[in-house]
Amino acid sequence: MKSAIEEDIFEYVKRMRRKLHQYPEPAFQEFKTAEIISEELKKLSLWHKTGIAKTGIIARLDSPYKDSPTIALRADMDALPLEEKTGLPYSSRNPGYMHACGHDGHMAMLLGAARLLKTTGYDATVVLIFQPAEEGGGGARAMIEAGATDDVDMIFGGHIDMHFPLNTIAIRHYMDTSYTDSLEIRIVGRGGHAARPHETVDAVVVGSVFVTSLQTIVSRSIDPLNPTVISIGSFHAGRAYNAIADEAVLRGTIRTTDKKTRETVINKINQTASSLASLYGAEIYLSVREGYPPVINHPVAYRIARQAAKAVAGEDNVLRVEQPSMGGEDFSYYLLEVPGCFVRLGAHNEMYQFMPAHSCQFDFDERVLKTGALFFAELVKKAAVYLREGSASVHTK
Repeated sequence: MKSAIEEDIFEYVKRMRRKLHQYPEPAFQEFKTAEIISEELKKLSLWHKTGIAKTGIIARLDSPYKDSPTIALRADMDALPLEEKTGLPYSSRNPGYMHACGHDGHMAMLLGAARLLKTTGYDATVVLIFQPAEEGGGGARAMIEAGATDDVDMIFGGHIDMHFPLNTIAIRHYMDTSYTDSLEIRIVGRGGHAARPHETVDAVVVGSVFVTSLQTIVSRSIDPLNPTVISIGSFHAGRAYNAIADEAVLRGTIRTTDKKTRETVINKINQTASSLASLYGAEIYLSVREGYPPVINHPVAYRIARQAAKAVAGEDNVLRVEQPSMGGEDFSYYLLEVPGCFVRLGAHNEMYQFMPAHSCQFDFDERVLKTGALFFAELVKKAAVYLREGSASVHTK
């Protein structure tokens, strides 16, 4: 009987993932996505509210018992501005956008967990949060402001991760992701003829020196035991092959894992800007925009997540993550409000060529969808038991 239920769930989540995959939409524009999810929630006879934070959805499975705890599960909805090149028969129908980070799978898992809980029963109130704009839009904050975490006792989320083998669940104690600040550097020099560089202040040269100097900050000013990344992803300057550019704009990201290192890095970047401006006679304007805070898993929720993972995947397939990811996750905002835990759902299969998230060829072994749906349903049961019987100190961070 159990295997029949699990097989039904697998077929369901696979079908839902493929349907959602065909309609990727950017942050706060997930209208078709929300329509598909709402249709499924209606089929499951679940109360839900649409249009939260513009395109988000909150659904509820109300407990049949009085004074039951409330457990929230969250999935992100948005896609990335990429032209899909997977060749899948269910590829994106929305040119220029693609589900290249597994969010289609996350939504399918939550729907699968809801279907499973409706079948097997549950003794908690379950809140399903379908959240827009995780990819840089900070949709979690908008959902919280709209009341998504009101009266929630504990919250859980997860991410498909190709760095871990299929059927494994990887969980990190305490800090799971990094700070994700963004960086913009505008260099104003003096343009001129490429044959007479001595008459100019070359913004390309200054920008190039700036890029290499940033790497020296990491290698020579930061404790190598504190993971730190400074990456410049965009460098725009000039339009003609025979003219020296008078302006360059560089954009990138700063990833750090503790407050002191973050402050040191930002101070060093400011010092570098001042020094290079003086050295080359350029004007340099620096802007650092605060990104997502790190995901900090609550110790009690972490233990509950490990128990649920063991029940679903087996003890040998529950992995302890030794170092935080340098990626960002706005699930962190929920954890500033409610105790919870964020996990990694292994999806790497050696039969598949490894393609990282945010690649136009990203895909994963769909069997992870069943693992995720079963895990989220088990989380509700394990958390409900703890919160009904457990410590009042769960809200202490």
